[in-house]
Amino acid sequence: MDTKEKYVPGLAGVVAAETTISFLDTEQEKIIIRGHELIELSQQHDYLEIAHLLLEGTLPDSNEKTNLQEKLNGEYDIPQNVLKILELLSENTHPMDALRTGLSALSGYDNDLDNRSSEVNKQRAYRLLGKLPAITVNSYRLINGQEAVQPDQNLSYSANFLYMITGEKPEDWQTEIFDRSLLLYSEHEMPNSTFTARVIASTNADLYGALTGGVASLKGNLHGGANEAVMYMLNEVKSAAAFEELLMKKLSQKEKIMGFGHRVYMKKMDPRALVMKQSLKELCDKKGDHTLLEMCEAGEKVMREEKGLYPNLDYYAAPVYWMLGIPIGLYTPIFFSARTAGLCAHVIEQHENNRLFRPRVNYVGNSY
Repeated sequence: MDTKEKYVPGLAGVVAAETTISFLDTEQEKIIIRGHELIELSQQHDYLEIAHLLLEGTLPDSNEKTNLQEKLNGEYDIPQNVLKILELLSENTHPMDALRTGLSALSGYDNDLDNRSSEVNKQRAYRLLGKLPAITVNSYRLINGQEAVQPDQNLSYSANFLYMITGEKPEDWQTEIFDRSLLLYSEHEMPNSTFTARVIASTNADLYGALTGGVASLKGNLHGGANEAVMYMLNEVKSAAAFEELLMKKLSQKEKIMGFGHRVYMKKMDPRALVMKQSLKELCDKKGDHTLLEMCEAGEKVMREEKGLYPNLDYYAAPVYWMLGIPIGLYTPIFFSARTAGLCAHVIEQHENNRLFRPRVNYVGNSY
């Protein structure tokens, strides 16, 4: 008896969940977040407003936004014992592994860990949003032999995050550009890390466990890490012409060029990349040096003409982070920290209407 079911490698195009959170409308080139278009949101709102939209379902009014900022300010600090755990990690620890460890350790400080109600999960999500910048930055600093840095509760969420990274209080325009990147990374439907978090949550695991799995997923170089690879590649040369030559050489050697192509945006440019490209231009205008923009545009042209591929968000986020003075090793941890808002929304939704994920296989082994 033939019991084989249709097998779809990588679950490409398979619908794994029904959600009210987000949707990638590739035909209309829109990223929908709870009924709003992400690119339009990025022009009128900031990261915290999107976090509120993701977790509460609505954009906040002025009082709600003030209350949210105050709530997160009170959650900036992380337990000293968590820092001690991070201090014990080997200097060879990958930054994403350090982040994963710090995130996991936070669960021990949740006195209501077994409560899966939506309201408690939301409070957990806000607690994590408040603490993730400090976990992200200090896990990286400690494995690199640096002292932990204390958050500044007088700064806005994104300004404090950038301050902890660079050690300097940012100008408003720097905060605005960094905040825009967090917003664009905040949610993107059902990539591997979000699917991983929902699969883990479907076992009735807690929010920390689901997000810890999300970190492990995002660490994989087929998901996260592209922004880091892009910056290392850009740093190999110093001009647009040299970058074109480098890409042509890599293509002739059949090397994979990171920062291009997407499992969903097959034939069009990631709309988030266009926003980051504009941010890169703003930075170059401020610095009076357009070399990185010219290099990226040259690379974009080569890949479009040679491979029919278009930039994704990581391609332009990398030089933006570089020009903001952010260490390359922090690019993917920042990606995860920004995505925490979306991941928490998905875990909450999974817990609200749960069914354990339990797929089957087609057996292709020895006959029996």
